[in-house]
Amino acid sequence: MKTTYSEITKLLENIDVSLYAKNRNFIDGNVTRLSPYISRGILSTKEVFFALLQKNINPKKIEKFIQELAWRDYWQIVWKNKNINEDIKRKQEDVENIGTPKNIIQASTGVNVIDNAINDLYDTGYVHNHIRMYIASIICNIGKCHWKAPAKWFYFHLIDGDWGSNALSWQWVCGTNSSKKYIANQDNINKFCYDNQKNTFLDKNYADLYKCLIPKELEKVSSLNLKTKLPLNNSVSIDQKKPIMIYNYYNLDPDWRKELNANRVLLLEPSTFQEYPISENVFNFFIKLSKNIKNIKIVVSEYKEFYKKFENCTIYYKEHPLNNYYSGICDKRDWLFTNQNYYPSFFKFWNASKKELYI
Repeated sequence: MKTTYSEITKLLENIDVSLYAKNRNFIDGNVTRLSPYISRGILSTKEVFFALLQKNINPKKIEKFIQELAWRDYWQIVWKNKNINEDIKRKQEDVENIGTPKNIIQASTGVNVIDNAINDLYDTGYVHNHIRMYIASIICNIGKCHWKAPAKWFYFHLIDGDWGSNALSWQWVCGTNSSKKYIANQDNINKFCYDNQKNTFLDKNYADLYKCLIPKELEKVSSLNLKTKLPLNNSVSIDQKKPIMIYNYYNLDPDWRKELNANRVLLLEPSTFQEYPISENVFNFFIKLSKNIKNIKIVVSEYKEFYKKFENCTIYYKEHPLNNYYSGICDKRDWLFTNQNYYPSFFKFWNASKKELYI
């Protein structure tokens, strides 16, 4: 994956979504691979949208892709307004296990596409969005596991991990954030992943798949102890005559107030990484991205402790659902729409907002 800002902006300049609506669900579909940079706050959904406008593309012709940008913002709005760590609209049905199936963790389910994707997840931190839905469906709806523990396992390994998008997508799949569960059988996987595998536990018609017992491949479940190893908190020099700008796992924007002569601090809060742990590979990718911010200093501390030391300084931070206890000057993030009201469904949000695109 690219990590320098010049490489990332080049990816943005070369973005092509002309076939996105047609083939996005296929594993070789026309996707952008910009999600790691949006998740880390290097790029915004609005910035991606304007990059497309600069190509003189009619937004109506790429509405499906713009909807995907809007989905990301919508999940953030839901996260701001709801407790997304609980079943959000209704209780998950038919839960028999708390944990993650061992054969999922070990990439040994016997479903070739799924096992290969899990190995890719471990190696690269990336999985195609359609296969993410397959994995969540197998765990929650076939393996009958509650969504939260496996969603955290998945987030742990994703270089584009965004807990809002991740948790709410898993809840959409398992039916706690949607009107019904999402289930895909082997024929569906074969179609979109160019495979022809047969005789797996998914090789059933949908009527049988919906009512099947937990297959033997998913019976054994593990509870994982996921941890992030943070660096030692070495003392750093802060010039208290200058303002302080706080960066974190969700804000690595190199252009944020870049003309300001300020201390630039990458704050790693142990409590955040304890609640939402990430793997060593993901952490290293995150640190490489942070080097796009000139003279950034890494501080391992809770925000409240940091603020007590420097409360006489002007402190800036960017809004995010995990920052709602920060003190200081809060800069708004770049949203796709000016409308950031909460709606109970995405399409109510979309229909109330999309007119902004076509003015």
